[in-house]
Amino acid sequence: MSGKIVGTGSCVPDKIVSNDDLAKIVDTSDAWIRERTGVARRHVSENETVVSMACIAGQRALKDAQMKAEELDLILVGTSSSSTIFPSAACEMQHRIGAVHAACMDVSAACTGFLAVYQMGQAYIRSGMAQKILLIGADTLSRLVDWTDRGTCILFGDGAGAVVLTAGGAETACEVMHSDGQKGSALTCDSRYRDGARDLSQDPSTYIRMDGKAVFQFALSRVPEVIRETLERAGCTTEDIDYYVLHQANIRIIDGVTRRLHEKAEKFPSNIEEYGNTCAASVPILLDELNRAGKLKKGQKLILSGFGAGLSWGAALLEWQK
Repeated sequence: MSGKIVGTGSCVPDKIVSNDDLAKIVDTSDAWIRERTGVARRHVSENETVVSMACIAGQRALKDAQMKAEELDLILVGTSSSSTIFPSAACEMQHRIGAVHAACMDVSAACTGFLAVYQMGQAYIRSGMAQKILLIGADTLSRLVDWTDRGTCILFGDGAGAVVLTAGGAETACEVMHSDGQKGSALTCDSRYRDGARDLSQDPSTYIRMDGKAVFQFALSRVPEVIRETLERAGCTTEDIDYYVLHQANIRIIDGVTRRLHEKAEKFPSNIEEYGNTCAASVPILLDELNRAGKLKKGQKLILSGFGAGLSWGAALLEWQK
């Protein structure tokens, strides 16, 4: 028995930073950014944190699932940018929403973070260790971005997405995950406290640094590959899939994956124009938007796919049963 999604939720900061706003601080333009990334604007936190946004997204998902927080067995938060090292964002969230019976933990897998907690949630359900799980992807990468670096500051935004996963899902569900640490230097962000606990917050290495070409080539190669692997394990083909819900990293990556899978563009929904790359939050935010727009119908098959720093990448096939 696998898990099924019974509720979704999301939350983004109120502040919006447009491409024209960025053009005032770095050498860029709206046309330049749109052409290369598909991003028009991004939501950037001021007072919002990973935990505060996760709580709102989680409560919206619980409401959608018609479930109380006290019913939860487990809370898993995928994040790489929580404002506290410990207690974990998941434990802070448990306290705030009153999920008194839930075990809690954070998972750091960067942009693959939500896919990682989704797969862990499925494993907990299949093992019988949990029945009702709240899964969160939440990040505030705006706090890790060098706003003078045109190559990265144009890409990232903040947000949180949530899913309630419960036992009783279809047996066709299938998940695959891979990592390649040898290529981790393509996308990095060092700790700001190391070398005898000196504050290195002015060190360029403590902000996001990316080899854009290497990451682009990695995604175009590995994402179609892992989707095909997942389909093969599940005994399905691309014809069986209604939607591919991909990590929203760059519209050119999404378009490239579409072509390499020889699929129709309408199967690849995207919201990158509005939010940019929200890291672990991107897949659940998009899933929530599809759910609330009524585009997901019972019995449809979806592929979720995340990819990013690590390097890590993966995919999951699920049947929509809400």
